[in-house]
Amino acid sequence: MIRSAWPSAFILIWSILLVLGSQSLLAKDYHWLQRSAQGLELRAITANSSCPTFEKDVRSVPMQQRMAPGPGFGVRSCFARIEESDRQIKFEGSEIARPKAQPDTILLIGDTGCRIHFPLVQACNDDQEWPFRRIADSAARLKPDLILHVGDFYYREQACPLADHGCKGSVHGDNWPTWETDFFAPAQNLLTTAPWIMVRGNHEECERGGRGWSQFLDPIAEVSSTDCLRLHEPYRIDLGGISLIVIDSSNASEWRENASQAEIYRKQFAAIDQLAPAGPVWIAMHRPIWAAAAKLLGKALGGNATLAAAAPNLPARTQLILSGHVHTFQILDFEENLPIQLITGHSGDQLHRTASDSPAGLTLQGAKVRSSRGQSGQFGFALLSRMSNGQWKLSNHDLKGEILSTCTFVGKRLDCR
Repeated sequence: MIRSAWPSAFILIWSILLVLGSQSLLAKDYHWLQRSAQGLELRAITANSSCPTFEKDVRSVPMQQRMAPGPGFGVRSCFARIEESDRQIKFEGSEIARPKAQPDTILLIGDTGCRIHFPLVQACNDDQEWPFRRIADSAARLKPDLILHVGDFYYREQACPLADHGCKGSVHGDNWPTWETDFFAPAQNLLTTAPWIMVRGNHEECERGGRGWSQFLDPIAEVSSTDCLRLHEPYRIDLGGISLIVIDSSNASEWRENASQAEIYRKQFAAIDQLAPAGPVWIAMHRPIWAAAAKLLGKALGGNATLAAAAPNLPARTQLILSGHVHTFQILDFEENLPIQLITGHSGDQLHRTASDSPAGLTLQGAKVRSSRGQSGQFGFALLSRMSNGQWKLSNHDLKGEILSTCTFVGKRLDCR
């Protein structure tokens, strides 16, 4: 009896190993186009033993390795440079949407992960309480020309409390299972819809989700190292007549001015004139300079004291600042000659339900709000649509994609109806 069982057991074990091996070999690769500091790149994540190949103008081209698998990250991160002149790009047989030299629709999302950091714990297993997948799928149906994520991808920092069934069984920590669960898996349909611009948030600081950021999304390093970049330098992306400057504001001290940090940002703001010698300027950075996040004793709270101290060095050509960090939708223009502040931090993480829907008349970090529109307590995303004569339309959408409100702006002046 014992002897006759051995062949059957061996066959069973061998079959299981073959299945597991096949699953590894056939594991789905995540891939996307990303506007980085070096230009346009195809990025990929694979569980296989080497980086995948892709087709460029009918030729098969191997991707290069950004980072090999390591502790906590059992996947390989890969990249390949894409030239604007490349006519056709295919990955796994599917054609990748080519970037437009002048994107006319820009999708804005931010603060997308599910928060597990006691005592603030989100019901990650409930797509009403953490609806990022639904938001990403709704946004993908609009087929934007460009996608801008304004930061904070990673939120599952701690284990789910034992008594909390809303996040029971959730992964946590700065590792591949968490990054896949918090961002890549729910965003998989949106990832291949259009090229992405990734902005670093404070949750991607080195002490939090910095390893995953460095491994997958870091826009600066051509090939990542095991070290986390403390602060990356600004870089420019051409939006077709508009220069978008991406700035790393992930560690800018918020409540009190940090003098040494303020000096760094003064220099970065002043250097924009060299990065973008002419034309209108937009800035993408996670932490907003101005925001009406809440009210305390009649005083508006929000914005960033360090960035506000550096704001006088912004070029006069700066028209718009795109941010997240405050978990709401909000757009503000000012009595002073300042750029419009747009906040789209409402795409998944716990919402700031006390954020003001009507900040007009408030003074934020020394700037008086002239006109505004807010939408607290609603998950969603926003879409910028290019119109004529330098005018843009901004629409704020709920998690199903329905429009909640619209504004138009030209230059630094906002009109919401």
